[in-house]
Amino acid sequence: MSRKLFGTDGIRGVAGEFPLDSGTVFAIGLALGHHLSHEGQRPRVVIGQDTRESSAWIADRLSDGLRAAQTDVSSAGVITTPGIAYLARELGFDAGVVISASHNPWTDNGIKVFGGDGYKLSDELELAIEKEIFRFMEAHREVTAVLPNISSLPGDHSLREKYETWLKQRVSTPKIKETVVIDCANGAASACAPELFNMLGLSAEFIHYKPNGKNINDHCGALYPQVVADEVKKRSAALGVTFDGDADRALFADGNGNVVNGDAVLLMAARDLQARRELASDTVVATTMSNMGLEAALKRSGIRMLRAPVGDKYVLDEMRKTGAVLGGEQSGHIIFSRAATTGDGLLTALIVLEILSRNGKQLDELVNDLKVFPQVIKNVRVREKQPLDQIATVSSAIRAAEQDLAGNGRVVVRYSGTEPLARVMIEAESKDKMEKHADSISGAIQAAIGA
Repeated sequence: MSRKLFGTDGIRGVAGEFPLDSGTVFAIGLALGHHLSHEGQRPRVVIGQDTRESSAWIADRLSDGLRAAQTDVSSAGVITTPGIAYLARELGFDAGVVISASHNPWTDNGIKVFGGDGYKLSDELELAIEKEIFRFMEAHREVTAVLPNISSLPGDHSLREKYETWLKQRVSTPKIKETVVIDCANGAASACAPELFNMLGLSAEFIHYKPNGKNINDHCGALYPQVVADEVKKRSAALGVTFDGDADRALFADGNGNVVNGDAVLLMAARDLQARRELASDTVVATTMSNMGLEAALKRSGIRMLRAPVGDKYVLDEMRKTGAVLGGEQSGHIIFSRAATTGDGLLTALIVLEILSRNGKQLDELVNDLKVFPQVIKNVRVREKQPLDQIATVSSAIRAAEQDLAGNGRVVVRYSGTEPLARVMIEAESKDKMEKHADSISGAIQAAIGA
């Protein structure tokens, strides 16, 4: 049985509509609380949220369901996704829950669950909880239809402070004197980043850090990295950092106003760890979306690159399987497994600043030998996610591209785990071939199942 509610990053959808309507959210809390219950012990869960208009009521309804299952709930208020992973692990909670839809627009929201060990739940465990959710929805229709009127939990600011203090202690204080421009995406970083950088005494200028419930990711943040890159150039800053809505990933801009993505961060971090003899087995885990140029640059440094399916939980699975201590995605999810159990944009930013301090170099100098193969990603909105290999026109277009690019490019076609999109990624030495095959495959998908 495949999962119907959980995608690659929790449960996600339009706030107020199934599965994020009040009744279903209550049932999710009820099922999670029941799953966590131990004989003679009340489970403890910590909840955090991003800045979306809907995040507060979803957190309230989920808390109602948890408490109806005899679970104690603590709220950290607005906090990053990795902040909840840290609190769950370090403070002995049985689970941590984040209300966020990451990079999605403000109308969407989501529910992400971490175990008491700070790791995202396995697919098997999510499926087991999902079965309980549907069972509770069927058995308690009258309960989920008329929800209890329980006041919302106030956010405990001390919980967020614990996370920020932990971050500060993970790195040596960066000796960056120049200004850093930070784009908080009007999301969770808006609460954490100013406090953290103030604690570190760094010169930072913040943009998009005044959320109003509807401006999260709105032409800002990691979805629009050129925004911070342009600000860096305009303000003559040393570099820029930009987060997504829940700040579990970060992208950068160098002092020349060029975007520096997750592939480049993996390269500089891998070399830094290798130089300090801390890169286990000289291995890095990336995904199918990482550029061939990264693989070539790592190879020149004697570093092996493994590829995992897209999704930071799958990167982490491969890291744990192989013993790798560094992994990540082109999109900016970077996992430093000796420090954290999930991608953390704030931690990544601090480590990049530390690497710059240690080397006494500018960001562009550390990644200037990364020769990127031309790459294009086309998103096709679909009405249903049929297996692509069962659509003759699509599989034929993919096969033609693979044969034409054999040895000189890559073809990756997959569905998004969080949105109704098919993603077509083509990488090739020839830009003309890249665009031709991207158009051919995306056109076939559009014609067959396009929304």
